[in-house]
Amino acid sequence: MPKGVSSTERIPRRPPPDFLESDASVMGGVIEDGFFSVALDDVNQYGPHAMIMLLFAVASVTAILLLIPSLF
Repeated sequence: MPKGVSSTERIPRRPPPDFLESDASVMGGVIEDGFFSVALDDVNQYGPHAMIMLLFAVASVTAILLLIPSLF
């Protein structure tokens, strides 16, 4: 560590959330603990995968809503 730099963090870290490791596949792990629970609360190791699925779902709905007026 360079001279004059303190080892204290400016923003203290929070304790890690409870984490349940799943032996199921990606889809099985997401369905097992609930889609929104896994995507938003990150209850198992498939949280990032569920968040990407949620991103695609929201983007698809948004795209459809933006394209509807151009069809009429």
